[in-house]
Amino acid sequence: MSFIAFDCEGPLTLNDNAFEFASFLIPKGDYFFTQISRFDDYLAYIKKRPGYKAGDTLKLILPFLRLFGATNRLLKEFSEKTLLFLPMVEEVLPSLHKTLPTFIISTSYKPYLEALSKRLNFPMSNIFCTEVDLDKVKLSPEEKKLLEGLYKEIIDYPLIDWPKTVQNPQDLSPTLRNILDRLEEIFFEIIWNMECGLFLREINPIGGKEKAKACKTISEELGIPLREGIYCGDSITDVEAFQLLNKAGGISLSFNGNRYALRAAEFYALSSKAKFFKIFTSTYYKEGREGLKRLSLTSEEDFEFGLIPKEEENFWKLVEKSETFRKKIRGELIGALG
Repeated sequence: MSFIAFDCEGPLTLNDNAFEFASFLIPKGDYFFTQISRFDDYLAYIKKRPGYKAGDTLKLILPFLRLFGATNRLLKEFSEKTLLFLPMVEEVLPSLHKTLPTFIISTSYKPYLEALSKRLNFPMSNIFCTEVDLDKVKLSPEEKKLLEGLYKEIIDYPLIDWPKTVQNPQDLSPTLRNILDRLEEIFFEIIWNMECGLFLREINPIGGKEKAKACKTISEELGIPLREGIYCGDSITDVEAFQLLNKAGGISLSFNGNRYALRAAEFYALSSKAKFFKIFTSTYYKEGREGLKRLSLTSEEDFEFGLIPKEEENFWKLVEKSETFRKKIRGELIGALG
């Protein structure tokens, strides 16, 4: 017996709910969210800030969502109206759930996953996601004024970016390091000590280590070893879950993944439809890991699948191909997020 766990956004849905909600509420919200997302990538992947994990973007933006009028009700209504599935997910996911234990482990806010659960009749008990209570914080006039100034400062910075070869902060330009140092001051000194810093102090997004922890919980509660598990993700928040499954001898799958996912997973897939998951799980169930290796050579279905190459030149060719495909499926802005 195996189990399969999916990241939500990417493998199952085409949304980035937090990005879209920020874009809806915050002036220049797409740019603002991208800045914070790349700051998140920097802290998790390059600086490796102690106690920080990929996916904490979702708590960093909360004070600013609240500043521009976010409420629990508004987030719930927005999530229900904008939910968009990868083609065939509404058929495939319920079918998978009937044949093997199926779970969703998502960094996304709970109201978005509740909308998915309701639409697919998929049990919330099989979903791990980020709990959030926007109404818990009331902003004082003083905090609103301070946040407005910080918001303007953040969107006035040039777009945060760095070459793909960067491995540590010293590889970055002095100008970019100064911006990133200032963002750390904004979030972990200024906002952290404000009343609205409650969001940063108490919210714990399900990203990075929490996704790996959720995989362990599933394994223990089902009594199915991790070596029989499958984890499917597409981004930086899935790296630790991939690494956990790899170490245990399970299956890690980057689905339309970015460079972070591809660096950590064993297999990759490029597909525009969820039909791939039926073929993938059926092959694994009947033929095991060796069957998956043969699938990469013999399939004529509408997808590309295979082992992620270890050679750097071939790896980066795959990264370019996968990230291009990802942007085609999910859009340029969402596809470019870490």
